[in-house]
Amino acid sequence: MIKQYNLGLGILSLTMMMTASTLAQENTMKPQTASYIEMTAADEQVEALSNFLADAAPMVKKTEPKTKLWFALRNLNTLAIFDVFADKAGREAHFAGAVAQALKDKADTLVEGGWERGVVANIKNANVLSEKAAIELHTATTATYISLKAAPGKEAALAELLTAAGPIVGDTEPKTLYWTALKIDKENFAIFDIFADGSGREAHFAGQVAALLKAKSADLLVGGWDEGVVANIKNYDILAIK
Repeated sequence: MIKQYNLGLGILSLTMMMTASTLAQENTMKPQTASYIEMTAADEQVEALSNFLADAAPMVKKTEPKTKLWFALRNLNTLAIFDVFADKAGREAHFAGAVAQALKDKADTLVEGGWERGVVANIKNANVLSEKAAIELHTATTATYISLKAAPGKEAALAELLTAAGPIVGDTEPKTLYWTALKIDKENFAIFDIFADGSGREAHFAGQVAALLKAKSADLLVGGWDEGVVANIKNYDILAIK
């Protein structure tokens, strides 16, 4: 059984690495960017901030054509925004747009730390390495964001693995409604994905890409699997989607 498992991982690894160069070329031709902003609601403002973010989705849809995807997220008193843009100009337009301005105007009341310390300081901009195209967004209820830090000297190898993973998620995970891998800077990466329910998340973490990442985590990630992946998983309820 162990030999079969290792052989399976080896074949999967080879497939992913062969796919990586093609995907990299595609992403070079069609660059996409993303942003993740985690915010803590000010005292007694959790519902107000949640309602603000939920109500913002139609405005994003109406006024931001280059914002491909926009998610408002909540876990207890922690709120977050995750969005994907057609290019850097799309991200710039988003942060200069009506929703960003409205949040800036209300941040001192709604967000712990206000605009500068509670919002701007928590923005993580990234380049999209790979993705599974979004499907059935109207059924999505839950999301996951995972921060990853490459081990010294393993930045390129981790980027290659994540770049190759998107099509495999697309082919093998029907309950993963959207998946993307991100490069934040030289050593910091992330994964964001959404599901219709908890069973979709469970299937994802029991899937091929998760198995390969787990098998290679001791070599590729600071903290390995437990401290480098599991400890950095943040699960959210989805409040709204554009």
